[in-house]
Amino acid sequence: MGTATSEYEQASPHAGSSSLSRKLNLAPLLSLVGVTVVWGGTFVVVKDVTLQTSPVDFLAVRFLIATVVLMSLRPRRLANLSRKKLGHGVLLGLMLCGAYIAQTYGQQYTSASISGFITGLAVVITPVLAGVFLRKRIGLTCWCSVVTATIGLAVMSIRDFTVGFGESLTLLCALFLAIHIVALGEWSKTGDAHTLTVIQLGVVGLVCIALGAPDGITLPTTWSFWIPVIGLAVLATSVAYLVQTWAQARLPASAVAVVLTLEPVFAGVFGVVIDNDELTLRIVIGAVLVLSAMYLAEFRPKSTISSP
Repeated sequence: MGTATSEYEQASPHAGSSSLSRKLNLAPLLSLVGVTVVWGGTFVVVKDVTLQTSPVDFLAVRFLIATVVLMSLRPRRLANLSRKKLGHGVLLGLMLCGAYIAQTYGQQYTSASISGFITGLAVVITPVLAGVFLRKRIGLTCWCSVVTATIGLAVMSIRDFTVGFGESLTLLCALFLAIHIVALGEWSKTGDAHTLTVIQLGVVGLVCIALGAPDGITLPTTWSFWIPVIGLAVLATSVAYLVQTWAQARLPASAVAVVLTLEPVFAGVFGVVIDNDELTLRIVIGAVLVLSAMYLAEFRPKSTISSP
């Protein structure tokens, strides 16, 4: 049946050389880390912005602005859009929208720390889904990185843990995120990250408008609202998801899930720096464990494993 490579080498078109493979994957890996830095910083901003309008109205305007920005950069790309790629983009957008809505409403019934931990459980669900639906072998090292990342998130987040309505909604968010990561990893390999990103973001914006329409979309007219929203739309949405789509075409889904657990780490860092949160030993230990998990997922020595 030929030769089956490790997860890392499957993600690279040049798996013959481990050193070349590592170099090729370093750029998307670091780009994805950059995305988690941006997303970690948004927690402070979003908390302030959503005090001025409803979460659904905020998500609608954020994602629609991001969609318009990306469309204006390459307006002719959508003209040659295939029905298959359109379908992929719509499905990805619905998954992403489900994750955002479940997390947003779940946060109203649970603490931010518990929400961050449960959302991070996508790192556990992702390799399971990849193994079940894509029949990809998940190695022992990958599972070690998943467990390490989960323990790190737990150390940072958990103080009092009970499973209620908010926790259930947030777990649904983690499930949607895991499905999105796995599907995006497969469908982004066909190229044209720009078009796929535009469709995803547009779907999220349109669904949120539809959900907010019965009560009317109410948006403040102050600069204290619009400046952060525009920044979130351009940097944390259009640019960030474009980079994620590009990076996922070059990295295995399980590694992507581990890297994305850095988001709550950076959220904690920004909380300490900007919001004067206390830097506790729990945060330090949890952050070290998550960083160790990322090392296991991508920077460990790779080897080729032959299948019978």
